[in-house]
Amino acid sequence: MSAVQQPSQKNQGFFGNLAFNIIIPVVLMSYASSEDYLGPAWSIVAALSFPIGYGLYDLKQSGKVNGFSILGIISVLLTGGFSLLKLPAEYIAIKEAAIPAVIGIAVLVTQYSEKPLVKMLILNDQIINWPHLNEVLDAKGKQVEFNKKVAVSSYIVASSFFLSSALNYILAKMILVSEPGTTAYTEELGRMTALSYPVIVIPSMVLLIAALWYLFAQIKKVTGEELDNFINQ
Repeated sequence: MSAVQQPSQKNQGFFGNLAFNIIIPVVLMSYASSEDYLGPAWSIVAALSFPIGYGLYDLKQSGKVNGFSILGIISVLLTGGFSLLKLPAEYIAIKEAAIPAVIGIAVLVTQYSEKPLVKMLILNDQIINWPHLNEVLDAKGKQVEFNKKVAVSSYIVASSFFLSSALNYILAKMILVSEPGTTAYTEELGRMTALSYPVIVIPSMVLLIAALWYLFAQIKKVTGEELDNFINQ
């Protein structure tokens, strides 16, 4: 029964994220920002209430605080605040670049700690049976060698966030050209949100998948065993 429900829950999570974080905000900012409907300010408030509400709901459902969910909520609040205060678009461009850059730096810094962030991002307990993997690595004296492989993957993952940071800034600078507080500016904000997935998320995901593929290959190479032996079923 649980095997049937799990993919369904993942699909619901994906479509929920897509609807509440992208589709609904884009529609509201693109088509309801004129004075005939909600207007520039209220369309932004309405649009951003959906990702904030969904983020809080997701936190409540999961029962634990997720640092990335908190960052997402803060990012949305900053976007709304900057827009409603009619601050120059440069503020949003810097904010869009700063958040992934901070995560990228955190990936590099935590690489030298006992709990590298890369393990939580792409090689967490839901994917890998860490107790068994560590047992095999210890038995074969391969912990140091494997940690070096994890370090390489950390550089790949960090580069994905730095790429996202650069693309976020460029996208914001190219699209947000109108006067803040106007209908045109709100529509541009919606366009930037819509383009963020194909322009930013896809290239970043390619690098994250490359890091995951690299680690999977190294697990098999270092342990001398099949990867299936360490995958949580």
